[in-house]
Amino acid sequence: MSSQANFEQNFKELKNRLKLISDADPDQYHNDHSLTRYLKAFKTVDAAFQAILKTNKWKKEYNVAALTEDHPTIKNNLALKKARVLRHRDMQGRSVIYIPAKNHSVNDREIDELTQFIVFCLEEASKKSFEDVIDNFCIVFDLKNFSLTCMDYPLIKNIIWLLSRHYPERLGVCLIYNAPTVFSGCWAIIRGWLDENTSSKVTFVNSEEDLCQYLIPDILPTDM
Repeated sequence: MSSQANFEQNFKELKNRLKLISDADPDQYHNDHSLTRYLKAFKTVDAAFQAILKTNKWKKEYNVAALTEDHPTIKNNLALKKARVLRHRDMQGRSVIYIPAKNHSVNDREIDELTQFIVFCLEEASKKSFEDVIDNFCIVFDLKNFSLTCMDYPLIKNIIWLLSRHYPERLGVCLIYNAPTVFSGCWAIIRGWLDENTSSKVTFVNSEEDLCQYLIPDILPTDM
């Protein structure tokens, strides 16, 4: 059996298995695009099925549905310009999460609240995805005016965990823009936490000319 035929068979089994659950509890439902992402990420039907159930449980316990622009934590972090899901898309049609590192200090943040804000951004970017065309998004870390106080390893670990466990295959590309020399030491640590698939999606972009391969520079905010 070809790998494609095997995948299609596994997808059908995963869909049927989840249907038994979602028929009784509609909150457990995932569309075909989501099932495909989980199966690609977790490889086997059993692992993908268990991962989906864990995500559903996590979303309920974490109260992800309450993380809207009106939520005090979200409103505060938006005002502090920690990150933003952009109105425009990248060259592939992906939604874009823009994160200006200069607006972040590891010495002046509450990790749980900031993680809630990251979940909000991941949710917003996912909702903006044209799943029938491309169902992943672009994250831009703008390191202009970066200093070591901007480097927040616990937060980066949380982002990696969220992407791998609850937003599998959602990351299309991660652009590291304007990285200074001092960041090379930070990257050596971060890269060790990434699997090969995720690491391959990280691209360093050092000029507007290079950035144009991924997105139009004019879509990046000038007010953050």
